Amino acid sequence: MITRSAQLAARSDEDRVTTTDNTVIVLDGATAHDPTRPQAGKYVDELTKQLRQRAPSSDDLRAAVAQSISATSEQLQLIPGSSPSSTVAIVRVTADAVDLLVLGDSAVIVGTVDGNEHVHIDDRLASIDLPESRAYRERLSTGAGYDDEHRELLQELQRAEGRQRNQPGGFWIAEADPTAAIHALTSSYNRTEVAWAVAATDGAFDLLPPLGISWHAVAAMTSPELHELLRRCHAWEAEADPDGRALPRAKRHDDKSVVVIYP
Repeated sequence: MITRSAQLAARSDEDRVTTTDNTVIVLDGATAHDPTRPQAGKYVDELTKQLRQRAPSSDDLRAAVAQSISATSEQLQLIPGSSPSSTVAIVRVTADAVDLLVLGDSAVIVGTVDGNEHVHIDDRLASIDLPESRAYRERLSTGAGYDDEHRELLQELQRAEGRQRNQPGGFWIAEADPTAAIHALTSSYNRTEVAWAVAATDGAFDLLPPLGISWHAVAAMTSPELHELLRRCHAWEAEADPDGRALPRAKRHDDKSVVVIYP
């Protein structure tokens, strides 16, 4: 397995990327918009360590994620429902297969040898279509920008999301309850079918369409070119859409991570 990667941190700096001989793990810690809620930095550090120990050799990626969440929760003494959370994206290459897992809205894109691209992303949070989410996006689209009212709306949204988090009919995310891992989305490809794969957090994934860059093009980039791509994304946010009008998003800048995998 050959990998190329790049990261560009925003203010939160809660993305994590780690690789082993056969596995890529990408996490995106959830920003705490409410100052009373814990930040995700320590959580993603510990969860990364636990996943690195289990995911490369586990027979079941869901089981590896569950065990890692449990160990992280015990280590940090977390309480379900009031703890930091994170997306999880895993790409593992074995002798015969390329195995994928996504939990939350980090994405894995697979390019197959027939020239097709397959996007694997967990969109269950977006599909809930919370009114608080619609409200802040509609407000940004009118040009209101990232003001105090925007921040208050994000706090209301985070409280509403908390009531849906790791609940039937809601969405599932790595937090303190290991049963969330049962609901992770998994897929597997024959290794000979896969030309490349890309794992990306939403800070990078969401910016490719405005820049008009295909995943096929991303897969062909070197690590320095990937770094330049993330800088272009950051510049587009700052210069072309500083108020989130064209691409309504919670923050002007989010952490950005991208990993290209050649099995």
